[in-house]
Amino acid sequence: MAELDSILQQVIRPARYSGGEWNTIVKKWDETLIRIALSYPDLYEIGMSTLALPILYDLINAQTDVLAERVFAPWPDMGREMRKQNYPLFSLESKRPLGDFDVIGFSLGYELTYTNVLNILDLAGIPVFARDRKDIHPLVIAGGYCALNPEPMAEFIDLFVIGEAEDVFLEIIDCLREGKKAGVSKEKILRQLARIKGVYVPSLYRVNYTADGFFMNIMPVPEANLRIERRTMDILPPPPLQPVVPYIETVHDRAVIEIQRGCSRGCRFCQAGIIYRPVRERPIDEIVHSVGALIANCGYNEVSLVSLSSSDYTRIEELVSQLFLRYQENHLTLSLPSLRIDNFSVDLLEMLSGHKKTGLTFAPEAGSERLRHTINKRASDEAILGTVARAFSHGWSGLKLYFMLGLPTETTDDVEAIIDLVDRISLLGKKSEGRRPKIRISLSTFVPKPHTPFQWVAQDSEQELKAKHELLRNGIRRKDIRLSWQEPKVSLLEAALSRGDRRLGMVIYRAWKKGAVFDGWSDCFNYQYWADAFSESGLDPDFYARRERSLDETLPWSHIDAGVSQVFLKEEYTRALQNRISPDCRYEGCNACGLESRNETCRQKFHSTTRKKR
Repeated sequence: MAELDSILQQVIRPARYSGGEWNTIVKKWDETLIRIALSYPDLYEIGMSTLALPILYDLINAQTDVLAERVFAPWPDMGREMRKQNYPLFSLESKRPLGDFDVIGFSLGYELTYTNVLNILDLAGIPVFARDRKDIHPLVIAGGYCALNPEPMAEFIDLFVIGEAEDVFLEIIDCLREGKKAGVSKEKILRQLARIKGVYVPSLYRVNYTADGFFMNIMPVPEANLRIERRTMDILPPPPLQPVVPYIETVHDRAVIEIQRGCSRGCRFCQAGIIYRPVRERPIDEIVHSVGALIANCGYNEVSLVSLSSSDYTRIEELVSQLFLRYQENHLTLSLPSLRIDNFSVDLLEMLSGHKKTGLTFAPEAGSERLRHTINKRASDEAILGTVARAFSHGWSGLKLYFMLGLPTETTDDVEAIIDLVDRISLLGKKSEGRRPKIRISLSTFVPKPHTPFQWVAQDSEQELKAKHELLRNGIRRKDIRLSWQEPKVSLLEAALSRGDRRLGMVIYRAWKKGAVFDGWSDCFNYQYWADAFSESGLDPDFYARRERSLDETLPWSHIDAGVSQVFLKEEYTRALQNRISPDCRYEGCNACGLESRNETCRQKFHSTTRKKR
């Protein structure tokens, strides 16, 4: 430990690597059969704010013969010191080198963490390419959002978990337990794991391309499935009630409970709204009890009620009232991170806010109603302005608005509509308060995502995006409005990695070898590493990001069955081009997205809708 102490004295925020936090689970290494290191491949402060990691940490450690420990991506200063002193990357709980574990499990939530995965493996002394790892090396597993197109990372990952991991991870552990006791090889274990629904083992599949460089197909060995079906839970499992409490401030420094999973609103750009279907709510009694346990076990008095659209929880007002009534002596503060734009959200925020009313956050996404119809966002100008006016009249002093640029069918008129909408909002605030409110506008670039109705769409070029940024900057000049946007090259890389095929593995590798790490951080991002890596690999990022794809083109993720049919996605794409809104399947009838053949709730909704149409 003296050597580690000397390293920690050389780096900023050594508490990122020291471990020993409240509620940490430390099992006896020699008394467990299987040892798993869980990683979100970003900074400790980011990874400790994610939802998946504490769920799996709690789930795995509930197994008596299995332990789960944590590891995150070391900031560059820590990485340099470890390489300098030849000190392998270690877990937080036992300080064991990662190479001693049986499994390393990565949660892939963002494409720009891919190089961090390679860096973590290399710092641990583990070969980054799956083909170079032997039986003595850990099994490298990955899941999360990005696993729904696993191909760009397929060269580095032994197996992917497709979909929700709670059930499938236990099945994987059962298989590993039997394999370890029998002393079978890693190759044989992988072939056994490939039979589990929701498990994808890339080494068992051969990828073919056409002569002109297009993805053609992917063919499995006999033991593997032709298509990998996404795993879903019919009922949400119990939430972790004793999560690890960090010593340092994290991005979300509060207790968290998932109140529902999935969203039925059908925003056409949103991958999460597709891959977490159908909607499943946690019972209100379970939430109320769990909040009490979190307060008692963690010491927090702020709790975040998390879902993709928290205000859509059926009994949200009753839930909030019950929580405040039950835990008033704890001075409970609640936060709802995802709210829709309507007066109901303002009423809900009134219940949450108490006396402090600093700022609201809403996401109109597009400036014009026409473009909001294209993306299936049900928010009229009237609704937006009415909601904002009501918020200002109730004492809210500021507003943050999220918009996307480069959405399909977007025109200059749509961009100028953002300026007009912001002006009208600002005037409403001045009428209510006698002075203009503080408004922050965050502009993100549309990134086409797999398994969405916009998976075929081309991303805007850098020139087009810069012209739109300039138009907005010239149209919004007041000091009370702050405007920010993402570097177009970052968005280009996101889109290329999002829609990439297996050939991008060498691009990722070459970029990492040149020094690419923490690519999602502006002070670390260097696009030249990636430009050179693409060029040396004989590939062009525009081919993946800025090329409109034919509806008949075979996509690199075509073997991944997300549960939503390609027929439905194509119909939604057509409706988008016609500016047609699709109904909310939760309240207005089934859209026949494909889940009606797999989920009982969706099946009943489908048959009910069919009868009504007749």
